[in-house]
Amino acid sequence: MKAHRPDPTSSVVFLPSATLAGADDATLVKGLCADDPRATREAWHRFGPMVHRLLLRTLGPEADLEDLSQEVFITFFDRVKTLRDPRTVTAFLMSITAFKIRYYLRWRWLRRWLFLPGRTEPVDLRSVEQAPEAREALVRFFKVLDRLSPVDRTVFTLRYVEELELREVATAVDLSLATTKRRLSRAWKRVSKLVSRDPALAHLLSEMPEEEPGTGAQKNGGAP
Repeated sequence: MKAHRPDPTSSVVFLPSATLAGADDATLVKGLCADDPRATREAWHRFGPMVHRLLLRTLGPEADLEDLSQEVFITFFDRVKTLRDPRTVTAFLMSITAFKIRYYLRWRWLRRWLFLPGRTEPVDLRSVEQAPEAREALVRFFKVLDRLSPVDRTVFTLRYVEELELREVATAVDLSLATTKRRLSRAWKRVSKLVSRDPALAHLLSEMPEEEPGTGAQKNGGAP
């Protein structure tokens, strides 16, 4: 009896393994496009920490991180079939995350301006293993970021917290490189000014990257 072989004309080749843990991005995207449940599980496992980290560092611990993560992946799974180059799947997911961040920040700003009923739950930092001074500084720093526009806040975080290259930031927020540089420069100046006025945060100025005039790039290895 001849062994069964996959049809070479088939557009999708399913791997015999129970998971796709060792699969490259192209194979993973192919599985996602074929609605392979193994690919869905692997995408959650492979990219979940990155998405959660981006949300946390941009929005702070008071945001509905779990719900937002699910929204990001729902959109990702729905749109992954439109991805032309599977090698860019990480950047593709990052851009979806950046869009969700900007949408969430705009919604929060709108709610504040319209005085909608309800309130944001206070930051629960009891589970954060840090000194009280560090926790207070964290809360104050996110209040500084709240003074930025949604786009500027996203650009600032992706560049200076996530340490992405300028071109990667521009791709994630769907802006030109020149516009990204201008927004980044504006955000850096705004943050540094606000931080300098807060005694609890003033020490951060020595840790912030220096800005090259007119570019918003770091002197120590910033993207051209």
